[in-house]
Amino acid sequence: MKVITSGSAYLDIDAWACCIAYAELLNLQGIPARAVSNAKPNASVSNTVLGWGAVLNDYRPTSNDEFVLVDVSDYHHFDPMVALDRVVEVIDHHPGFENHWAQTLGSAADIRPIGAAATQVFQRWKTAGLLPRISEQSAALLATAILDNTLNFTGQMTTAADIEAYAELAPHGKLTADWPEQYFLECQAAIESDMSAALAADLKRMKPESRLPEVFAQMTVWDADALIEKHRSEICRWMGGQGDDWLLNVISISQRTSCLLAEHMVSQQKLSRLLPIEWQAGLAILKPSILRKELLKLGLSVNPGG
Repeated sequence: MKVITSGSAYLDIDAWACCIAYAELLNLQGIPARAVSNAKPNASVSNTVLGWGAVLNDYRPTSNDEFVLVDVSDYHHFDPMVALDRVVEVIDHHPGFENHWAQTLGSAADIRPIGAAATQVFQRWKTAGLLPRISEQSAALLATAILDNTLNFTGQMTTAADIEAYAELAPHGKLTADWPEQYFLECQAAIESDMSAALAADLKRMKPESRLPEVFAQMTVWDADALIEKHRSEICRWMGGQGDDWLLNVISISQRTSCLLAEHMVSQQKLSRLLPIEWQAGLAILKPSILRKELLKLGLSVNPGG
């Protein structure tokens, strides 16, 4: 059995979609596979998405199973069920572990800069010639993951491949023209209904070599200005409880900006060393918007002495 899984902290829509859609493809190809995770979906897996009925399998891996990792390549953050010596494939778009997996898995490691891992899974469907047989559910999931991870195609990591994948998947998933706005508004409503849970659900602790604030949370909403104005004190209180060196990146789809919130000077200075940035009362606006993985790539590219 091939167990398709992702990270340990949470499942965003990209990981959720990739697990389900890739397991479906492998099963269609006659390769027994299960989409499995111990992590819970975060706010990017909205109520409507959950209503499509896609579920992870209730399956416990055995000592004979092999593991396929999607939307994650940092083995420090793999789902705890994963046996590292039985990882046979990695599909990811996050930087940092390309060399490790290239040496370990060769061509079975597909780690490259692209908007969404969902696009990589779509390409496997396409290459296999099985796209006409993809379920409506998996097509809608992959398409929505592409919307989310490319920030509605405004993100700097968006590629032509992401745009083409969405254009092909949306009809299979019966997604309407107004789905992007509906989806991001729904995510924002879920985030605002439980701010502390939303912050916890997409929070990462960064290593010193990243040159980023130690505690880094991210969320994608339709209107970041409205969210920060309404919830700033709650956000600062909760983030401060995780440590002094923190940053929140609120990506605003309608405004095509990133609103960076950091109360402490040390956190602000870390960002200012990577980007030309102006802080005003703990807030900085970047246009176009930027993702945490893009900031991580910037940080990792800085020479220690530079």
